[in-house]
Amino acid sequence: MQYNKINNLLGWLCLLIAFATYVLTLEPSVSFWDCGEFISCAYRLQVSHQPGYPMFAMLGKVFSLLSLGNNTKVPYYTNLGSALASGATVMFLFWTITALAKKLLIKNGEAVTQSQLIAIMGAGLVGALAFAYTDTFWFSAVETIVFALASLCMAIVFWAILKWDAHANEPGADKWIVLIAYIMGLSIGIHLLNLLSIPAVTMVYYLRRYKNPTVKSGIVAFIISIVILGLVQYGIREYTIKGAAWFDLFFVNSLGFGFGSGAIFFFLLIVSAIVGGIIYSIRHKKRALNLALVCLAFIYFGYGSFAYIPIRATANTNLNNSHPDNAFTLNGYLNRIQYGDTPLLYGPYFDAKVIDQSEGSALYRKGRNRYEVAGKRPNYVFDHNTLIPRMHSTEGDADYAQNVQFYKQWLQLADGQKPTFIDNMRWMLSWQMGQMYLRYFLWNFVGRYNDVDGQTSTVSIDGNWTSGLFDGGRHLPKSVTGSNTYTPLYALPLIIGLLGMVFHFRHKKNDATVIALLWFFTGLAIVLYVNQTNLQPRERDYSYVGSFYAFAIWIGLGVLAINDLVRRKINARGAALASVVVCLLVAPVLLARQEWGNHDRSSKTTAHDMAYNFLISCPKDAILFTYGDNDTYSLWYDQEVEGVRPDVRIVCNSLLGMDWYIRQMGRPMNQSAPLPITMPFDKYKQGVRDVIAYSDAKIPGHVDVKEVFDFITSDDSRTKVQYQSGETMNYLPTKNFKLAVDPQQLVKNGVVTPRQKDQLTSNMEWTYNTNYMFKDNLAIMDVLAHNNWKRPICFSIGFGQDNMGGLQPYMYKEGFVYHLIPFKADTSIQNQLGKVNSLVMYNNVMNKFKYGNFKHARYLDEVSKSEFYPFMETTFHDLAQGLIKEGRNDLALNALHKFDQEMPDINPNIDSAHRKLQLAQVAYKLNDKELANRYVKGIGNYLTDQLAYNYSLLQNKPEALDVNQVQFQLYVLNGLVDTTKNYQETALHNQFQAQLDDYGNKFAVLQSRQ
Repeated sequence: MQYNKINNLLGWLCLLIAFATYVLTLEPSVSFWDCGEFISCAYRLQVSHQPGYPMFAMLGKVFSLLSLGNNTKVPYYTNLGSALASGATVMFLFWTITALAKKLLIKNGEAVTQSQLIAIMGAGLVGALAFAYTDTFWFSAVETIVFALASLCMAIVFWAILKWDAHANEPGADKWIVLIAYIMGLSIGIHLLNLLSIPAVTMVYYLRRYKNPTVKSGIVAFIISIVILGLVQYGIREYTIKGAAWFDLFFVNSLGFGFGSGAIFFFLLIVSAIVGGIIYSIRHKKRALNLALVCLAFIYFGYGSFAYIPIRATANTNLNNSHPDNAFTLNGYLNRIQYGDTPLLYGPYFDAKVIDQSEGSALYRKGRNRYEVAGKRPNYVFDHNTLIPRMHSTEGDADYAQNVQFYKQWLQLADGQKPTFIDNMRWMLSWQMGQMYLRYFLWNFVGRYNDVDGQTSTVSIDGNWTSGLFDGGRHLPKSVTGSNTYTPLYALPLIIGLLGMVFHFRHKKNDATVIALLWFFTGLAIVLYVNQTNLQPRERDYSYVGSFYAFAIWIGLGVLAINDLVRRKINARGAALASVVVCLLVAPVLLARQEWGNHDRSSKTTAHDMAYNFLISCPKDAILFTYGDNDTYSLWYDQEVEGVRPDVRIVCNSLLGMDWYIRQMGRPMNQSAPLPITMPFDKYKQGVRDVIAYSDAKIPGHVDVKEVFDFITSDDSRTKVQYQSGETMNYLPTKNFKLAVDPQQLVKNGVVTPRQKDQLTSNMEWTYNTNYMFKDNLAIMDVLAHNNWKRPICFSIGFGQDNMGGLQPYMYKEGFVYHLIPFKADTSIQNQLGKVNSLVMYNNVMNKFKYGNFKHARYLDEVSKSEFYPFMETTFHDLAQGLIKEGRNDLALNALHKFDQEMPDINPNIDSAHRKLQLAQVAYKLNDKELANRYVKGIGNYLTDQLAYNYSLLQNKPEALDVNQVQFQLYVLNGLVDTTKNYQETALHNQFQAQLDDYGNKFAVLQSRQ
């Protein structure tokens, strides 16, 4: 009883310590990446991106209610939900470690001695709290993301199987198995991570039920565990919906019933079969069958949360990704078909060419009264295939060229050199397993240099791991060692974990094997299954948090390993205390001390304010085209939850290529009217006008965009061309477009002021900049052709130039957006996207912008430094330059002082330093030498720090030297020399000239190599 009480109390203590930590470091508002979408979908019960997270959304809704109507507090409380879930994960990890430690030290029936109690509880504290402070887990614990709750599900499942193990011979013990099944079902609605614990759970069951396990029976049990995993992952999660889809197809198309009738019948069949099977098992006393069917029923109970998806999709929520309101769309939604297929066991190399093609299975879409065939899934035959394809990317992939280039660069393949199976395995081991898993593992238990993305290089310090033990002689730059993202752990948590692993295998091989399986399936098995092509939009360490959890168990058991060594020298109680204290200091205490500064987000609001600035930069009733995740998700949050600028229609260009999204844009949303999209659904639905190729019809001059649009959306055979396959398709006859402009109408609609009327052109003319028009381009053309200048059209400053369709000559900055204004084009301007509508922009930036507490935040994440800060630098520079051009030097100086007031003088990278130099040059031009000198001194310190480090690399580790980076640094340093000379800052000029001469000589060898 004493043992249980202490065990329970210390478990709750772990929860309180972890939860308090996360509350103190909690992000007070929305975070970057998926968090904005998740909060929006939770708050208004909407449909997020594939494969859907319905249970997560519903639980998030519960926490959002704690805001008590204060919508600005919604993200704080949904973030708090992650903090609580993460704290509970730490608690269950403690109980898991103590259960395993007790099995190591105590035989059945023996009493627990005081020294054993100290060692067991100490092991739990060390392992659980060490995990609480690991980099990856802590990151997810303080924001609204699925991995906090997913980790909790996994922790509960593994704790529950150990509870079953401890009571397996008692009546009713199988209730723990049923609980596990239910948590498994629920977790599918959060994230699939928990399913990967099935092999470990199955092996615990096997080892407990079979008194004399053998290698042969163990292999059979392992195979059975994989089969169970496959049955849950595919049989239940995937084929349940797929079966419902095919039943629905038969009922709707063959029997004439309404949509959903076949799916309902199919679900009733499943329920009837399970209920009938359970009744049969009870009557015939089939215990194993009964347990299996009851578990199946409870998995389905949990999985039932996915009923949320079609229910809310049918409600036509604002955010309604894929609009999965029927079984076929839901099946595609759950299986993420829009992201394409990934070959696993056999497939093409990246240089493979298609040599044959055939039609595969039909693709169905929901029509008016029946399902329609949207096309056939193509089956390709390639000329260069391999087993276990890792380097896979075909010419149809959006990132094909980038992928091929990176494969060649990474493996040092010459142009024209064909990849081999050895290259394939080298890629898997070095990049997929090494760079994209082992590096993350070492971040958490050895240490890391910084939080810059480091996917592209094993030798660069950016994003790499370090123990810190040998950094003293490496001449690391101050930008690394002086940052709170430099977190060396001296490899101490890793060493303790390895000691615990060895100790575990020596004394309890079966239990250690189970932990090893958990580590493998939540780590390297994910690497093998996901089979990432190459560069990801962000670091993916969060995907492997389950394997870090498993290793934390061994960190806890490391206490027992050290205790076993120490007790040979001193008494048992002293050895237990010493081992616990030492391990607490070198694992959780060290981790907390080193990682705190890298995770204290309590004082920043950059994601919220960046999104706010996008929206507030828009004129009234604007249409705002955005692009990537960080361009869009935070905007969704600001608008959907806080109601910021509900008149602005946010259009995510990444989704605009989907028929369901174009259709949604044709509906009202919040306080914004529908987009002026005139195409009926039949003209752009799936399989229709997916791509329109350019074929020059030799049309002279520029053609009205409405005429071009009517031509490419016409069903008249005369507007189509026939291809060799026999298929006829629309084509783009010209790339030279024009749009008539009525200056009076633009003034009336408030697009420009009456004073700007004379600057307008009578015809806006531009040249489309690619040879293909996809659905997103088609939808934008529809908007341009039929908006009639009634609503302002804006593009976020993160929007790619290649996607602007050649409209750059008419883009004018008004803050964080480009506003499409038909001023007379000036093609002499080199930087077309640097033009500003100065007074409008000045008012937005000076009086409306928010700055995310950037200057005073204790921690700034990499996105804040690499996206938000550059946006600010370019925004203020372009504004000041535009004002100077108009003779408004006083306003330009005000703008510079506003930047200096709100933003810190930092140089996150060389690109930022270059932009800062441009700001300094503007300050010199405006005679604010104090500000300009301060900026150039900061830039100079940054450059000499970086160049000194790069020179040490040139001498000691030339393979790690980025020559292009060095040349750019010297270029910026030369810019400092010229700038200070031009503005007669003699002392600074002489200083920078001496530095340029010094480093120019030191790096002269680089010139000779070129």
